[in-house]
Amino acid sequence: MASILERKKNMKPATPTKKTREDYAEDALYREVWEDVNNEKTIAFFKKYSKQMIGGVLAILIIVAGYQIAVRAHRANQMAMAVNYETALEKTDVKALASIGQEGSGATADLALFQAYNMSANKDVKKLEELAEHGNTRDFRDLARLYVINLRGDEMTGQQVEKYLSSLNTKSSPFYYTGMLTIAQKYLAEGNSDAANKWLDKILSDSDCPAEITGVAQTLK
Repeated sequence: MASILERKKNMKPATPTKKTREDYAEDALYREVWEDVNNEKTIAFFKKYSKQMIGGVLAILIIVAGYQIAVRAHRANQMAMAVNYETALEKTDVKALASIGQEGSGATADLALFQAYNMSANKDVKKLEELAEHGNTRDFRDLARLYVINLRGDEMTGQQVEKYLSSLNTKSSPFYYTGMLTIAQKYLAEGNSDAANKWLDKILSDSDCPAEITGVAQTLK
């Protein structure tokens, strides 16, 4: 029995039927009619929804233009703030730095507020507390919290210190390991070795921990 493939090989290809002049004329007529129908549908569609389409285009243009204006204004404000920061830093103008920190935005504002604390004669811890609570960037908020603990940690219990530094207890914080070590030291100062060892063990079991932090943790264990 011949296979399907063999039978197909033995079959003669069908002779294509040539189109007559009338066939071509009929095809051209169908195409012309179809194009006319499509054009009429398109025109009717635009007439029906022209207001909505124009309104949508205008809305998009307004949004794009507004976004571009906002971006330019933001960049201009950031540049002006950076210039003001540099000027205040050169003049050791603590008030100007504090103003930039309170009214500005972004890392420059945080840095200005941090510098305002460092350069102030009375070392006003309120500036640090404000930065710790309302700073624009995580890095400066976490850094400010460590400074606040360094200044006021003696007035707090180990549990209070642990709670205050809870935002540092993630590797997304640049002060993750420093925060854990600070908590452990506070518990040791209270004589609570069990609570301290919990944090020290966490440090020592972490292979990513910097050698300096690990070394200190080993001496405290």
